[in-house]
Amino acid sequence: MARPTEAGTKSPSARQSYPEDRFDRVHHTGRIGAHRVTARPRYVWQYLIAGLLGFALLTTVGILAVQSIGATGKLPLASSGDSSGSAAPTVKAELDPEATIAILNGTPTENLAAALDAIVTTEQWGKIQFSGSAETTDVAISAVFYSNPDDAAAAAGLAEKLGGVSTYTSTEYESYGVRLVVLLGADYKGPGLEEAAEITDGSADNATDADADADGAPEPETNPETGLQINPTTGLDIDPATGWDIDPTTGFPIDPATGLPTDPATIPPSDPAVGGSISG
Repeated sequence: MARPTEAGTKSPSARQSYPEDRFDRVHHTGRIGAHRVTARPRYVWQYLIAGLLGFALLTTVGILAVQSIGATGKLPLASSGDSSGSAAPTVKAELDPEATIAILNGTPTENLAAALDAIVTTEQWGKIQFSGSAETTDVAISAVFYSNPDDAAAAAGLAEKLGGVSTYTSTEYESYGVRLVVLLGADYKGPGLEEAAEITDGSADNATDADADADGAPEPETNPETGLQINPTTGLDIDPATGWDIDPTTGFPIDPATGLPTDPATIPPSDPAVGGSISG
């Protein structure tokens, strides 16, 4: 059996040589094992402060914008440069004495519709067809309503006479069958307020006087001897058949036309001076 020669065998522990590559040139450091990147701490309060500052800034801008709108009375619009268009024409106020009108009092002020009714009629601002209370007494804004666009000028004219109230188109009041409907609200400062107060005060005074008269009128007394009522003015008994005073001497009723005692048998039943029926 042939034995292998020394040249034909190699030791297993012998290292083989290879060409040098990039892994043979790795830079060695002092780090050993796997290393993870340490997460930075998250500061939530930073985001919270930033959010509060942004909210405060937006709130301030909003308040300033609202104040600007309130000062000008209209929304600020960006300028679009020169424009060749013209503004929308406004309706010229023109009072129409022939316009039919309904007045609705939407305030707690008594007799306001009646007072304004009298003023409109006297001044010939229109023809009143109805005046009275509205469905509620808590109306806030006074206005003149019209349903036909052709009545815009007449509505504006009447609105000027009523202190410059607003005008609106509406079909809500068509059931009144008039061209213009005046709705009086809490903001009304036009004519009729003083007149309404005078009407109310006059009604209260009349009612007080009537109550005083009723309280002051003496009640008729009854004669305990005859059982007849006594006239508080003359002190004589009252004849129940005629309503006349009874003459104490003759016992006959005294005719108020002649002032003489009259036999009831001679008084015609149809005599209008007789207060009751005469039985023979």
